[in-house]
Amino acid sequence: MELLLQLVIIILATKIAGAIAVRFGQPSVLGEIIVGIIIGPAVLGLIGNINDNELLHTFSELGVIFLMFFAGVETNIKDLTSNTKSALTVAVFGVVLPLVGGYLIGESFGMDPTHSLFLGIVLTATSVSISVQTFRELNQLKTRESATVLGAAIADDILGLILLAVVISITVGGDVSIPTVLMKQVIFFAVIILANWKVVPAISKIVAKFKSTDISLVFAVVLCFAYSYFADFMGISNIIGAFFAGLSLAADKSRIEFEEKLLPTVGVLFIPVFFAGIGLAVTFKGIGEHIGLIVILCVVAVLTKIVGAGIGARITGFKTISAILIGIAMVSRGEVALITSGIGLEKGLFTQEYYTPLIIAVVFTTVVTPPLLKWIISIKEKRTSV
Repeated sequence: MELLLQLVIIILATKIAGAIAVRFGQPSVLGEIIVGIIIGPAVLGLIGNINDNELLHTFSELGVIFLMFFAGVETNIKDLTSNTKSALTVAVFGVVLPLVGGYLIGESFGMDPTHSLFLGIVLTATSVSISVQTFRELNQLKTRESATVLGAAIADDILGLILLAVVISITVGGDVSIPTVLMKQVIFFAVIILANWKVVPAISKIVAKFKSTDISLVFAVVLCFAYSYFADFMGISNIIGAFFAGLSLAADKSRIEFEEKLLPTVGVLFIPVFFAGIGLAVTFKGIGEHIGLIVILCVVAVLTKIVGAGIGARITGFKTISAILIGIAMVSRGEVALITSGIGLEKGLFTQEYYTPLIIAVVFTTVVTPPLLKWIISIKEKRTSV
């Protein structure tokens, strides 16, 4: 029963906060994240830390899985593949600068090299789910910039996993093999490409013969969960699997049904829990001792992504305003960095002392991304219309 009460609070709070954010000219996701901080342990304490609540955490995970699934459904495959070069370049530059920046911060605050390197790895992460929702609200999900960001986020996730595997194998050893990590990634993408090319289209034709909306929706959900599980099983973020599941159905005739029937349901029940959950992970306990570190982390985390990813976009042909837009869209660290931070803490790659400042910096990048993204998109549209 406690879960039901928590869901009532979260759903009502996020919808009200989202409406208020829109009223003030901001994306609704900004209000949903901020209200999570307010109702969570950081302020009112109506709901505890989401990481300590397994059921609520599951709802949150389903939320981001569905969010990325619909991002895949709404993505033009040709746009995604035609921007591969740009996406890879954006990802590389968007990883290198935050990695160096994080390492230098750690060194300047007296952390040992291992902790400093891990701090840099956390800052390389990108949670594109926040930008996806903002792109959707602003009708920008089918643009070249959006396709590049999605592709770059996938590459970013792969690079981050490799870096994490390298550090763990060197410092901890034993349980992580770099060749194994690489092999799993190769197998994952090989299977996904084959499935999206041959298997899913064949099954879709069979499903279409039933002419049943219910069967089509069940097929979509099963496919989404299966891809997400397979990605997680192969050591890749489950949201990458969800995105490719959606992408496999992007050309399906039933995609309109998915958007009209399935999206409103999960949009009310699961997705708000994910956005609020980011705020629920925040606690301000002991931040006074590390306020300097927090401020520097926040500034470096934002600037290194904008500059790094922006440079990558610029040298692959994007105009300056579009390059800045892409850089901003890559700023949010979200759940990807939160998961990486937890792994580092568990493996002894980071200390509890610096964990809270890092989490606050991660949430800060997530909160500032929607308004910054809306701001830069409005500037771009004004220049385009002139």
